[in-house]
Amino acid sequence: MNIRHIILLLFLATCVGASAQHPFRTRKSKAKDTLIVKTYADSLLSARERIYAAPDSCTEADGRLFRLFSPTTFYHSVAGDYLGSTPVDDRDMAIDMALMNVYLNKPRLVTKSERSLRRMGEIHEEMKTPIRKKEMLVSRADDDVIDNAGLDLPLEIIVKKPNFWKYQGEYYLQMLQNYVSSNWYKGGESNYSMVASAIMQANYNNKQKVKFDNKLEMKLGFQTSRGDTLHSFKTSEDLIRYTGRLGLQASKKWYYSLQLIAYTQFARGFKSNDATVYSDILSPLNVNVSVGMDYNVVWLNKRLTGTIQMAPLAYNFRYVGRKALATRYGLKEGDHTLNDFGSECTIDLTWAFAPNVKWKTRLYGYTTYKRAELEWENTLMFQFNKYISSNVFVYPRFDDGAKRDKDHGYWQLKEYASIGFTYSF
Repeated sequence: MNIRHIILLLFLATCVGASAQHPFRTRKSKAKDTLIVKTYADSLLSARERIYAAPDSCTEADGRLFRLFSPTTFYHSVAGDYLGSTPVDDRDMAIDMALMNVYLNKPRLVTKSERSLRRMGEIHEEMKTPIRKKEMLVSRADDDVIDNAGLDLPLEIIVKKPNFWKYQGEYYLQMLQNYVSSNWYKGGESNYSMVASAIMQANYNNKQKVKFDNKLEMKLGFQTSRGDTLHSFKTSEDLIRYTGRLGLQASKKWYYSLQLIAYTQFARGFKSNDATVYSDILSPLNVNVSVGMDYNVVWLNKRLTGTIQMAPLAYNFRYVGRKALATRYGLKEGDHTLNDFGSECTIDLTWAFAPNVKWKTRLYGYTTYKRAELEWENTLMFQFNKYISSNVFVYPRFDDGAKRDKDHGYWQLKEYASIGFTYSF
């Protein structure tokens, strides 16, 4: 591409800009302008291909040709060269004339400015020397190292398998103290209580088809009161519970699942000023095995998470070691075991209202269509800092397989509030 062709192309561009200024044009003039524009565009494409094909043949002035192909920009040097007395070669003058024609006649086409380009980076008018990659020799290897650098040497390749297991733990120790003087006008008695809890989880998920969740919950609490003359202290919370769930993925959120729930307690359970044992380790022991579907809950921008297990087929096994407690837990008098079939549902969710407020809820239901058990555990946790927290625990329960109470019927209720130390990972 020689200088004559470029000047001709720029002259055609000037003609196109000038012809656009006439307010009244005939249909023939419009068709003629369209043909000129098309011809000019084809010429620019041809020139661009030639420059890209043989960039080494371009002179120093060819670096300014990018202004004709880039978005229209206002350059200060164009007006200076065009109006100044500094001698400029014919090619640069032709480029400046074409750009000045656009500046004066079509200012709305100018979308950029030289000032905005300078804010983004340096503007180089010309590239006088080619840019070459600089290589620096830092050190020279010994000849024996180079000779032994072949591929014949044995290579030790270590392949680490991905770890699909995720471990979690949450522990807390909380206490409550209440003092009432002997002459308090409303009466009452002083008492002390504490509760310790440990929740450990080991969950497997290969991100494809199989997941295996394991959770072990242990909770033990004691209380003392001056009014109880038979017991120095007695349990207020007592739980050992294991929940295992094996899932085979059916869709993005649903799994075919096999679930096992087993729970009992640590120590004997008493009432104030009563020597009767109301519960003990393995009295009772409940084991529930169910087959159904499991739904993975990730709602409210991941602030509400957990699982929903629905099993139309469930087997429940109950063992009571103390025969005297058989009828208290739905067994026939003198029996140790109870076997029955039914349906089961478990909803286990955690809702983070705020960074320091969290609600954990577990709803468990089992029915044989002759009797029903329903447990709803609710824990509202206030995290003051990394190690101090307060809990409010509310636990209503329904069991029509037990003996009916004259005041509460088949409903039972437990609640407490505590403050203390907590640790989780």
